[in-house]
Amino acid sequence: MPVINRVAALHDEMTAWRHELHAHPELAFEEHKTADFVAKKLAEFGIAVHRGLAGTGVVGSLKGRPGGRAIALRADMDALPILEANDVAHRSTAPGVMHACGHDGHTTMLLGAAKHLAETKNFTGTVHFVFQPAEEAAGGGRVMVEQGLFREFPAEAVYGMHNWPGLPAGQFGVRAGAVMASLDVFDIEVKGRGSHGAMPNHGVDPIVAAAQIVSALQSIASRNADPVESAVVSVTQIHGGDAYNVIPDVVKLAGTTRTLKPAVRDLVEKRLGEIARAVGAGMGCEVSVKYDRRYPSTINTEAEAIDAFGAAKAVAGEANVLTDLPPSMGSEDFAFMLGAKPGCYVWLGNGPREGGCVLHNAHYDFNDAILPAGASYWVTLVEQKLA
Repeated sequence: MPVINRVAALHDEMTAWRHELHAHPELAFEEHKTADFVAKKLAEFGIAVHRGLAGTGVVGSLKGRPGGRAIALRADMDALPILEANDVAHRSTAPGVMHACGHDGHTTMLLGAAKHLAETKNFTGTVHFVFQPAEEAAGGGRVMVEQGLFREFPAEAVYGMHNWPGLPAGQFGVRAGAVMASLDVFDIEVKGRGSHGAMPNHGVDPIVAAAQIVSALQSIASRNADPVESAVVSVTQIHGGDAYNVIPDVVKLAGTTRTLKPAVRDLVEKRLGEIARAVGAGMGCEVSVKYDRRYPSTINTEAEAIDAFGAAKAVAGEANVLTDLPPSMGSEDFAFMLGAKPGCYVWLGNGPREGGCVLHNAHYDFNDAILPAGASYWVTLVEQKLA
């Protein structure tokens, strides 16, 4: 893989950084030690450091040759509430918290690129290195944008990257349009009238109604959405009852929906409420629905996807840059940055999924072998975009 020689020479140093970050994971908006680590490294590289956006966010700004253009590169820093199952020297020292999504690797690759670019300054204009807290369902990207990320650090485009288990190590996935799905959550309360388990006719059973609602919600994707569009409705929680012989008054359901297009998202929200209330009413229950839109779809703009393709091709070779990978129905709060600026979010292959090495799994670990490829991609993107 033709990574940049100087970046390749940083491999051992980047690996040490990654292991340090992996051993000390922190949850959303609690990334204080991680932010300290990042800010210290950026300052050592001679990069101007700004702290405080979204609480623990860090932004480093580096000027190259004189010029008015600027771009932003983003890495996420937070970990997940998972007890690590790996038996490695750098395993998590924080009980019940681990980097099970590779944000330690993302942070490391952007730091490696920052160090190289600070040494060479082979670009015209300004690069903003954005280290974002709270990507994992907490919306740190949204908070950074709302608190003025692009007012304080103007940029014509913003770029993100995520490791991707199952894609061969060092290959890239780049596509224009939707690359990750929206994330919405819902809570449904089904109110009936409790009774003895042996005498259900004396009450109104919310458990039976809730079961019918769970089944009926699957018709949204199969019978309401266009068959060629993507929509997922998943009920992930059912709570109700405390005894074997008591039918409860209330059952609560909760879950998530995922879509790629705004119009499909609107349809799913509308039909979910209509179906839940109608099915419940048909069985004599009162139903209330709360629907919360969390993350929009992550949608790459075409020109910036072309930029990303060019940089990835220079690093990995055209045969190793895949442009036909299907979108993921997972979600990303980088979507908020793409809602504010044009940009592109790419995938970098992390290698096989063997042994549970999948995202959000207790056996996951970032593949240190791809650190030079990721850092080289960032450097190449800057040098090409700000030539």
